[in-house]
Amino acid sequence: MPEPEKNSRTTSPRANGAATQRLKVRRELAAAAMELFATKGYEATTVDEIAATAGVARRTFFRHFRSKEEAIFPDHDDTLVRAQAVLEAAPPHEHPLDTVCRGIKEVMKMYAASPKGSVERYKLTREVPALREREIASVARYERLFTRYLLGHFDEEAHRDGVSGYDESLLAEVAASAVVTAHNHVLRRWLRSGGTGDVMAQLDHAFAIVRRTFGTGFGAHRPASGQPAATVERRDEVLVTVARTDAPLGEIMSTIERALGKG
Repeated sequence: MPEPEKNSRTTSPRANGAATQRLKVRRELAAAAMELFATKGYEATTVDEIAATAGVARRTFFRHFRSKEEAIFPDHDDTLVRAQAVLEAAPPHEHPLDTVCRGIKEVMKMYAASPKGSVERYKLTREVPALREREIASVARYERLFTRYLLGHFDEEAHRDGVSGYDESLLAEVAASAVVTAHNHVLRRWLRSGGTGDVMAQLDHAFAIVRRTFGTGFGAHRPASGQPAATVERRDEVLVTVARTDAPLGEIMSTIERALGKG
């Protein structure tokens, strides 16, 4: 399936209406598929039965999904588009890894919007290998999107040791994979608990760990003035910090941590 393309044109009300209707039909087909997979079993369920249960024709099913295993993942295409929109609209001085973390939050919002349905889908994907493989393919699309974004923001000067071109792509891919893995780890724990608890707070905690581990090597768009995000002055046992108002919190904290380490 092709990756979403950037479109700078304003979406018309008619296009918005068509997109809403498209998602409505996809979700109705997904609900029908979930119901039939749970009652008849995945192997025994046919595309014709899914379409009939949803009240649409067989050809309508194939306008929305290529196979029956795709039918229980109705929102991934639209979520991928929203994740890309987050990357494209990132503030100039936001750390790229923070941007990627915000992007994948769109995926968690998708699951959190329907805890019961997400838990049921999780149980099905654990039982049916074909559904599990489809889920893995969906995750890979997010990883590719985030890897491309991070690679485009690699900053050799910001990296502690300096890197080769090979290392740039390696770090970008590993960092993107770490963000996705952290997301999936939190998501699985939340689903196993029945979709209870503050999953967004848990996600923020996981992202903080990823940020500390993989945060170096990526530079936000530099300000025209060339001024650093923050400066620290030591006065006896007191640190005085001066920071730009648009500086990312992560960069400010890193500056302070380095100053404390020198002491």
